[in-house]
Amino acid sequence: MRGLIVIEGLIGVGKTTLCRILEREWGARLVLEPAEDNPFLAEFYADPQRFAFPAQMFYLANRYAQQLQARQTSLFHPLTVCDYLMAKDGIFAEMTLGGHELTLYRRFANLLDEEPLRPDFVVFLDSETEVIRERISRRGISSEQVIPAAYLDDLRSRYYRLWDRWDKSPVYVIRTDDVDYVSDLDARARVLQMLAGWLEGKPAPGAPAPYRGGAQTALFGK
Repeated sequence: MRGLIVIEGLIGVGKTTLCRILEREWGARLVLEPAEDNPFLAEFYADPQRFAFPAQMFYLANRYAQQLQARQTSLFHPLTVCDYLMAKDGIFAEMTLGGHELTLYRRFANLLDEEPLRPDFVVFLDSETEVIRERISRRGISSEQVIPAAYLDDLRSRYYRLWDRWDKSPVYVIRTDDVDYVSDLDARARVLQMLAGWLEGKPAPGAPAPYRGGAQTALFGK
């Protein structure tokens, strides 16, 4: 199996878990977002207005460098799976920056290749906000427990606005409200069947069609 798959979604929706399943089940090379090494993150949580710009610029530089490195080595790996699009950086910048800082961010971002890794397709995992909040609560990361429902709703709407204009690859929406592909082997097999079908150009029966706008109710394939 050969290609590049990007798994996107809100925090706690299960995107990194699915990426790790693909690494284990298919031997895919894993590219995970470098989110834990940001030296400005603690200051950002304490004082968002002051530290939003350095935190966002650190993410921009690190994400871009990581994707460039992954692109250079992609020829040696038949299948790569990544848990973020470079385009997500702009989504978060628009949420946290404003005025001259956002203008300056965009000037830097526009100098870069918009998507160093060009996926064969993007999978956007989605669930109801309360389901996501329950999952965030269960995983117990202290900095995530203060994330309000309104923030998740806003972030989701921004993702769908991105998909409305995204023309670089197909986007497939999979709702995972009642899906447990960690312990439910049947659910896992169905997800893998859908992904394999999209990679091979032979969609599995019941698999969602590509997102074309307004398809936020796309369901997990039966």
